[in-house]
Amino acid sequence: MRVFIINTDYPAFLRRFYADHPLLGSASYAEQTATRNDSLFGVFDAYSVGFRHSGHEAIEVHANNGTMQTTWMKENGYAPPRVTARSKPSLWARAASRLLPKGKARQLIDSSFTLRPATPIEGWSLAEMLLEQVKAFRPDIVLNQSVSEVGSDLLLKMKPYVGKFVGQIASPLPDNESYAPYDMMISSLPNFVDYFRQKGIPAHLNRLGFDPRVLQKIGRLERSIDVSFVGSVSQAHADRMALLEYLTRNTDIAIWGGGGDQLSNASPIPPRHRGEAWGADMFRILGSSKITVNNHIGIAENFANNMRLYEATGMGALLVTDRKSNIAEIFEPGREVVCYESAEECAELIRFYQRNDHERERIAQAGQRRTLNEHNYNIRTQELSKLFA
Repeated sequence: MRVFIINTDYPAFLRRFYADHPLLGSASYAEQTATRNDSLFGVFDAYSVGFRHSGHEAIEVHANNGTMQTTWMKENGYAPPRVTARSKPSLWARAASRLLPKGKARQLIDSSFTLRPATPIEGWSLAEMLLEQVKAFRPDIVLNQSVSEVGSDLLLKMKPYVGKFVGQIASPLPDNESYAPYDMMISSLPNFVDYFRQKGIPAHLNRLGFDPRVLQKIGRLERSIDVSFVGSVSQAHADRMALLEYLTRNTDIAIWGGGGDQLSNASPIPPRHRGEAWGADMFRILGSSKITVNNHIGIAENFANNMRLYEATGMGALLVTDRKSNIAEIFEPGREVVCYESAEECAELIRFYQRNDHERERIAQAGQRRTLNEHNYNIRTQELSKLFA
């Protein structure tokens, strides 16, 4: 089976990634891909490696990484499309430019030009590049893990070159999405599985997981962080904000994640906020944490599902997570993870396990064993392979 996996990355991550590797943009596609995977951001190459472990051929494509995608096009002999010549600057732009310093005038005139296609990436659009990759690979399965970013209109153009389309989503559902091309949807959220089945689309539960290779890449770390939280903080997550504000007032929690620059100065969170942490940096924080707190966003409803369940336990931290109706299907509460139902209970549990190192270590080690043995991506992709057959 040939599996083509579509991923996208946060634009902020891509900007920082290439800023941290200033020479990478001129490197080969293979080198850029390897460096991107070594960052450990998102699910990196966990799914493709898992599928290959089961004997399938699989590749991952980062569809919105224009630098990497353009490199693939060049290496595979695609000539850039002809670009419409620059139009003359508008009369308004030429007149206004005479009133500005030379550098500003040049910038103004440049901004008035119209280029077609609109994308500045060597004349190709990201959609065109992704389509050409699908044509070249001719997959049996396209596994679209970016349902909100890569929509049905583009997938329909791929249909002559693809066996089946499978969508994977556990984030807010996109607006105005028909799901017309999809043969199957998978999700780590049971409520999403029910949603798609009600729409008449075959759907199955497939949980997220942890890649044990992370432990090898990060190495053993000293548990120097007493209590951590890693995740987005914003007013869009009202329940999470209330929890974290309570914990900052009642524990010594340290917080990492996006959205810190948007917090009000009146909030108690900013003094505890340590900035963003992605990929390897995030895993180092979890690997250095004695205790880490998890909190699901609203779309999860009463179901445990998110990545932090597996990332935290995989790195050997004691996971203190919000109690959900299905948590016992994933971990045994009190033996492999610890669950809270309120901010007050969360703070009490943190203080208890800070005083009881032996119990904390016992539960954390049991949680790590469960994740490594049952919640790894080799198992997840084996489950998917059976569904795809």
